[in-house]
Amino acid sequence: MGIVYIEGLVKWRGREERVKFLVDSGATYTVLRRGLWERLGLEPKRTVELILADGSAISRRLSEAIIELPPHGEYHSPVILGEPEDEDLLGTVTLEIFGLMLDPLKRVLRPIRAILK
Repeated sequence: MGIVYIEGLVKWRGREERVKFLVDSGATYTVLRRGLWERLGLEPKRTVELILADGSAISRRLSEAIIELPPHGEYHSPVILGEPEDEDLLGTVTLEIFGLMLDPLKRVLRPIRAILK
């Protein structure tokens, strides 16, 4: 498969930061490194427990921000307030808010085929 990065913007209350996200279709939430979310002034809403790839559990604080993914628009999304060692990740909740999915073979984001039954 391979590693996929996408450029985006994270915005909050008149501030914005350009971000190079690692698209992680295995991650539930989008993660922002500590320095990034601190500069934006994001505040925690609650704490969530997350399971890592090795099966261990960690706790991180959850907030919200406006994510812009040109040319797909911008939307509010929950974000994990990461630590300095965390990577800026674009998770599946944010991808679904945008109506996007990762095409792992072509390594691009494409619209999802939404089903309503």
